[in-house]
Amino acid sequence: MNSKIWLSSPHMGGEELNFVNEAFAANWIAPLGPNVDGFEAELSGITGVKHVAALSSGTAALHLALILAGVGREDEVICQSMTFSASANPIMYVGALPVFVDSEKDTWNMDPALLEDAILDRIKQGKKPKAIIVVHLYGMPAKMDEILTIARKYEIALIEDAAEALGSSYKGTACGAFGDYGILSFNGNKIITTSGGGALISNDENAVKHARFLATQARDNAPHYQHSHVGYNYRMSNICAGIGRGQLKVLDERVKQRRANKAYYSEVLGPLPGVCFLEEVEGSFSNFWLTTLVIDPTVSKGVTREQIRLALDADNIESRPLWKPMHLQPVFTGAPAYVNGNSESLFNTGLCLPSGSNLTRADLERVTNIVTNLFD
Repeated sequence: MNSKIWLSSPHMGGEELNFVNEAFAANWIAPLGPNVDGFEAELSGITGVKHVAALSSGTAALHLALILAGVGREDEVICQSMTFSASANPIMYVGALPVFVDSEKDTWNMDPALLEDAILDRIKQGKKPKAIIVVHLYGMPAKMDEILTIARKYEIALIEDAAEALGSSYKGTACGAFGDYGILSFNGNKIITTSGGGALISNDENAVKHARFLATQARDNAPHYQHSHVGYNYRMSNICAGIGRGQLKVLDERVKQRRANKAYYSEVLGPLPGVCFLEEVEGSFSNFWLTTLVIDPTVSKGVTREQIRLALDADNIESRPLWKPMHLQPVFTGAPAYVNGNSESLFNTGLCLPSGSNLTRADLERVTNIVTNLFD
């Protein structure tokens, strides 16, 4: 069997071990420590956001963002439907109800017009949403001018799920820096990794301080263990933060390589009938965390997304359908949804291609040869 080509595997840069070894030498293994402080400061510099809390996952960051936004039981939170379930699950953690909004065609992210329709309808029904979760899907920036304007117009907290978008920007501002709170992820498949981890970013110093407090079991300032709030074990370890500091040193290189992957796929596969790629719109800069395409079987000589996926799988190459929209997930049956059919169509016809920054030219050619042969 041919060697495995993964969808998006970790890619170490070499500096990670230096930070990890320093932590071992100082016996600073437990959560918190110099690497956590350094990682937070470096993330602040990269994103332009003043305050950062390094956490155990992006999901933890989103959970804390909802708490900071005052979301509680029986509240409603608008969430982009086309995303990974981790964008929506924390809404359930706090006992709130997700309200899903479909995508627009340009970026595949939350449709601003549909967002405003949803807000007005929820207000009409006597339930003004407490927060909006917008996602920068596959590293592609959402239409933040319109979405931010709507959030401010109706005075609703805006949370940016930028888990897939570190290194992406919109009109020169980093993804995650527009809303009241931004979410980053450093899971093993992301553009950089800490093996597992995430971050909450915000320009609100007090909010981030409170997030750190909640993330360390909400221990009161007392010589004994005293707790006046429910807390969580969400802080990042000093070891994981050391990996992250090493990874940040090669972030620009990783973005450059992922963008090169996308350019290669577009050049080779773009001319095939019925094949279209997710492209940047004016003002957007995408890290192209994953290169994604859609295929129209009525134009593609009958070639379907699933045929491509299975042909790649037969050669030991991992690819994935696009995210199944949240309003179609069994776990969210009955949740309100404002849909236009875009996300469902994308799910039915879209595919994520291998996109790791450690792919070789031979790997890319192996992928594209299999796809092009289906059209012969």
